[in-house]
Amino acid sequence: MATLSLQPDVAATTPTNRRFRLGRLLLSALGIVLAVAWIFPVYWMLNSSLLPNAILESTVPRFVPFGGSLDNFAAVLADGRFLNALRMSLTVTLLAVLVCILFAFLGALAISRFKFRGRTSFVLALLFIQMLPAEGLFIAQYKLMSTLGEATGGTIGLNGVAGISLLYIAAVIPFTVWMLRGFVAGIPADLEEAAMVDGCSRTQAFFRVTFPLLAPGLVASGVYAFLQCWNEFTIALVILQKEDARTLPLWLQSFVLQSANRATDWGQVMAASTLVAIPVIIFFLLVQGRLTSGLVAGAVKG
Repeated sequence: MATLSLQPDVAATTPTNRRFRLGRLLLSALGIVLAVAWIFPVYWMLNSSLLPNAILESTVPRFVPFGGSLDNFAAVLADGRFLNALRMSLTVTLLAVLVCILFAFLGALAISRFKFRGRTSFVLALLFIQMLPAEGLFIAQYKLMSTLGEATGGTIGLNGVAGISLLYIAAVIPFTVWMLRGFVAGIPADLEEAAMVDGCSRTQAFFRVTFPLLAPGLVASGVYAFLQCWNEFTIALVILQKEDARTLPLWLQSFVLQSANRATDWGQVMAASTLVAIPVIIFFLLVQGRLTSGLVAGAVKG
């Protein structure tokens, strides 16, 4: 007759397992500390945006916005320039991101899947462009946009969506191509060949097998391009000179300078900064699921 053993699991209480659990506990605690340190500035910005300026200028900090209100946000939204700047930033950023991802994808596919004359020079040119300081291109960019504006009747030039989008695309696309190249090169070409053996054409094999596996790379590149275009300040400062053709970073600067003419209202400044950051958060929430779902989508047959 079989008997049940009531002896404790000795292996689960060995010193090695205890050290392993202790190490995991310490790493978890360290992760929590780093997460709090990372999110605290964001929380402080939001907390300050809900408090009046009198409380913010006091010597005793208030970590919880008791007694706060949305008055600072109302004051910022009352500035009619905000909606114009928001519209300008959304138009320029989305246009630049879509065009950048399209051409960066084609460029990364070409240098990863095909061998052609000048391939190495093209890759080196991408790296060389990244080393050029942006400040050294301002004069050339300004003259280029000014000339294009005269040649196209203002369609592409200074103070226009097309002109600033063109410069953003040129600034972001080299690194985006380099980033996507790593994702494309990491997907074996044997997957496409296996799909072609099963009856798919080369185009069908690419879009049914390889392209879904590139979804994380496309999303990551899109997030990078979005952040670079949304937060870009110096190129916009040179190219966009009209009051009604400013992006959100330029509007935020003018809003801070306007506040500096009197006693700086830090509550309104923090509210304005929060409004500028909200579209980035929304964009990331919309695309973050693709970062993981695309990893296995192309490996499922059907």
